[in-house]
Amino acid sequence: MPYFKKLLDLLKIEREEDRNNYLKLTESTSIADRRANGLTWYPVAIRGSEPGRGDYLTVEVERPSHQDVAHQFRFGVPAALFSNHDPQKDRVEGTITYQSGNRLKITLFTEELPDWSRDGKLGVELLFDNNSYDEMQNALKQATASKEKPEGTLIRILTGEASPQFFSKITSPALPGLNQSQQAAVHQILSAQDLAIVHGPPGTGKTTTLVQAIKALVAQDKQQVLVVAPSNTAVDLLSEKLSNEGLNVLRIGNPARVSERLMSLTLDSKMAEHSYEKDVKKLKKQASEYKNMAHKYKRNFGKAERDQRKALFDEAHKIMREVDKTEQFITDDLVAKAQVIAATLIGANHYTVRDVKFNTVIIDEAGQALEPACWIPILKAQKLIMAGDHMQLPPTIKSNEAARGGLNATLLEKCAALYPEAVTLLDEQYRMNETIMGFSSKEFYDGRLKAHTSVANQLLFPGDLPFTFIDTAGCGFDEKLEGTSSVNPEEAAFLVKHLTQLADKLVGNTFPAVAVISPYKEQIRILQELVAESETLKSFGNKISVNTIDSFQGQERDVVYISMVRSNTGGDIGFLSDIRRMNVAITRAKKKLVMIGDSSTLCNFPFYADLIRYAEEAGGYKSAWEFI
Repeated sequence: MPYFKKLLDLLKIEREEDRNNYLKLTESTSIADRRANGLTWYPVAIRGSEPGRGDYLTVEVERPSHQDVAHQFRFGVPAALFSNHDPQKDRVEGTITYQSGNRLKITLFTEELPDWSRDGKLGVELLFDNNSYDEMQNALKQATASKEKPEGTLIRILTGEASPQFFSKITSPALPGLNQSQQAAVHQILSAQDLAIVHGPPGTGKTTTLVQAIKALVAQDKQQVLVVAPSNTAVDLLSEKLSNEGLNVLRIGNPARVSERLMSLTLDSKMAEHSYEKDVKKLKKQASEYKNMAHKYKRNFGKAERDQRKALFDEAHKIMREVDKTEQFITDDLVAKAQVIAATLIGANHYTVRDVKFNTVIIDEAGQALEPACWIPILKAQKLIMAGDHMQLPPTIKSNEAARGGLNATLLEKCAALYPEAVTLLDEQYRMNETIMGFSSKEFYDGRLKAHTSVANQLLFPGDLPFTFIDTAGCGFDEKLEGTSSVNPEEAAFLVKHLTQLADKLVGNTFPAVAVISPYKEQIRILQELVAESETLKSFGNKISVNTIDSFQGQERDVVYISMVRSNTGGDIGFLSDIRRMNVAITRAKKKLVMIGDSSTLCNFPFYADLIRYAEEAGGYKSAWEFI
């Protein structure tokens, strides 16, 4: 099957699954349920409004209550403002243009607030995000059409029909702050004519390397670089670091982390400081005044009043067209002056840069990027740099059928296998004790990782074991099924007891940052309850994080406890068989890693048999009986 036809088919299956999941959550549930699922803010209060782009209205709302409920609102997603009188009829759709804390701005597809917005309680509700799927679908269709054209060289390389090329005589800048493999990665990026890949295992300084490479690219080409990543958090991190290096960064979209430094890089903030912004404000004020005057005429007045109302609206529209022109000029000016444009993968097609082409596009965290989304920025590029680690967690796929069909294979993974000559492995890590690092290095990175001297022998305290596997075989800690999730209450209790004993040993010392992690959500719920109930651990509450493995990707802690959960006579280990998830779990720990599991269940799988053997060789294998 042709390359892009297959991707389009898989994307269609994924869209259907995602839509069905959304409908399940919204169609037959109450407002309170939808709020609990993070799809609705209710009630909300309107805090202000102003004319938006075109004939749209931007409204700022705040949720005065239920502020601790997690939600899924973010920049760029479709949403609707509704009234509780008749939520299906009294609603107007729009797009979230800003979200921070308990406030968000929604640009509504209307030029005035409907009458129902003045009565009863209001809410804002997420709609199904067709826009993101449309953007991905259009990018795949465009890639199909461009593939055989002269400008389609990069597309042919990425689909395995041509090989990447490198310039042989490129002088790289002196970068004394980088180690040897990091410098090699920068050189490879500068030498690449069309494709380079930076493979960054945990703790190897991938972001530091990319920042120096981007600085060198801007200096080399005197051209803009587009920097994208699948998550706002990853885009924020790079944006802030690039700005700190003195580059002019324009952050398209709404940062996840609301720091003053980041906000100052956004389009809104830069527009507010532009010399033409005073004119925009003056014009918007005039337009609002005309609209307010028009609103004083009720629709059921006579012809003269209706004509007057229309004339006032026409004048407001004429002024807003002038606003649009001026804002477009400001936007084009800011985009043209930026050295780096930073956005999410979908955000790379934001109206401000929709038609802008770039010499170089960089995709960070490409190991977590859905391939169809990657084609949105790739179509703007002559040269592509991908950075990430395909030995860690892939993107989340909603449809099992689409995942089995290959949607969970990333472009990074495919290209790293096709073109090893384009890949530079960052081989020195600055996070883990070398014993913690050793197993991951052997299993995932051909034994090529080495620990920097600053961390190689770091311990929690002198004489401590950096890596322990505690075997619960024969203890009767059997797993149970709770809903669709596996749990092991005895193993959870044992883990908390062991952590408490460690806390007692550390009295008088600074308490370390601890992560307690497990692949299973229900096990996490039990562990959270037990930690919260422990008199000893309660006092260290802010130092102990308990959550799923997936939520810790990209993070690190001094001490990591892993509850493996699975313990059964059939040797069934469920999704513990996804060893990339376990790679993430193991490599979060800096000074101490404690894994608790049943060897008789786990050893049926070769990876875990190797892991337990490695623990034995490192002197870290213990039986749970030693602690009971």
